[in-house]
Amino acid sequence: MKTKKILALLLTLIITLLSICGCSGKSSFRTLEDIKSSGVIKIGVFSDKSPFGFVDENGEYQGYDIYFANRLAKDLGVKAEFVSTEAANRVEYLQTGKVDLILANFTVTDERKEEVDFCLPYMKVSLGVISHSDNVVKSLDNWNKDKSIIVISGTTAETYLMKNYPDIPLQKFDSYANAKNEMEKTDGQSIAWANDNTEVIAFEKQNKGYTVGIPTLGNPDTIAPAVTKGNTTLLDWINSDIEALGNENFFHKDYEETLIDIYGADYEESLVIEGGKTE
Repeated sequence: MKTKKILALLLTLIITLLSICGCSGKSSFRTLEDIKSSGVIKIGVFSDKSPFGFVDENGEYQGYDIYFANRLAKDLGVKAEFVSTEAANRVEYLQTGKVDLILANFTVTDERKEEVDFCLPYMKVSLGVISHSDNVVKSLDNWNKDKSIIVISGTTAETYLMKNYPDIPLQKFDSYANAKNEMEKTDGQSIAWANDNTEVIAFEKQNKGYTVGIPTLGNPDTIAPAVTKGNTTLLDWINSDIEALGNENFFHKDYEETLIDIYGADYEESLVIEGGKTE
């Protein structure tokens, strides 16, 4: 009898808790008005991915995504609070409410669209492969299975290679810094690094002894900000701001302030998307 009473009490408690959770109406994200009221927008960015998002010698966030993030915050009338993220936890940070927005070189894919809502794109990108100049990888066909390719966990490069080249061993890292360290080893297991072509081109230009043997791998993609699934108020506002920024060629200015020293003027038109318009 005592056991039945305990079970009944536990059942009542569970039902009560479920009722409270179901009726509270509290979302896992902050709406546009919530953000405005707080005076702060929390933005997930990279801290080790130059020239898109990185921390400089003075401890300040810099890069193409940071330049854009600061302008979004200014237009919204709030302060930008940067939260360092890695590729593998970008979705998690949105879903758990750790950030309001992801601006971390986030490539738009159908799989990711099921988990987050993407805003209008601001950049074009493809996959690329970089390797040591004394052993340039120009094709992934007939791969030597004794060697591997470096990828960052949670990136489109990882997904693409697992799907299209399942027999190629992958050496996976959670951070760009660790991947870079592995790539710099002359006696390492991996002989190439697959990543966004913007990444590998920048690596080649900043580091001697490396060559982008495959500048374009697979189909071209776009990069866009992402918000928590269902956060339509924030999504709509960001889309409107991206369209308005296009009228002043903001993203070309962003490129010229943060990327032109890396890529030069020749890449500007092929990389930049202005006002969210891909055509």
